[in-house]
Amino acid sequence: MTTWVALLRAVNVPGRQVRMERLRALFAELGLAGVRSYIQSGNVFFRDPAGRDRAELARVVAEHLREALGFPVPVLLRTVEELAAVVEADPFRGVPVTEDVRLCVAFLSEPLPAALTLPARSARGDVEVIAATEGEAFIVGRIIGGRPVGPPDQAFGKDWTGEATVRFFHTTAKILAAARKG
Repeated sequence: MTTWVALLRAVNVPGRQVRMERLRALFAELGLAGVRSYIQSGNVFFRDPAGRDRAELARVVAEHLREALGFPVPVLLRTVEELAAVVEADPFRGVPVTEDVRLCVAFLSEPLPAALTLPARSARGDVEVIAATEGEAFIVGRIIGGRPVGPPDQAFGKDWTGEATVRFFHTTAKILAAARKG
């Protein structure tokens, strides 16, 4: 049975606090098995005995979370194998890291526009997409003038209408390791 990794957007940000015990219980209410979570940023591991496909499973989980929590929670699902491919790809090799540079993975609900030329930068220059797959954008974020890195979709182009949730690259590797432990 497939182990899924749910990467939730907008969980445990101001005004949207959810304890991980509650989040795990909400997943279990859907009949999902082996439900575990990793850190407070909305990463949940589980199996689906019903064998639903990715789109149906994401829809069911998102609807249940919206109803239970009172706010929308975009759900981006990856298998452990897909997450491993993201970590193994490591397009950040050779990118100099300083205290003002953040290496991030944006998990996407839909691919970036085919017309988007990489590398692509936000107007402010704080978000640079250096590589992408069908489901991920690899981002070098730069803190400029002490201001935090902006939302990744600023570099995705105006035609992109999907959802994204971002994890630091090193955190993505830790999420993978935790998912494999189960």
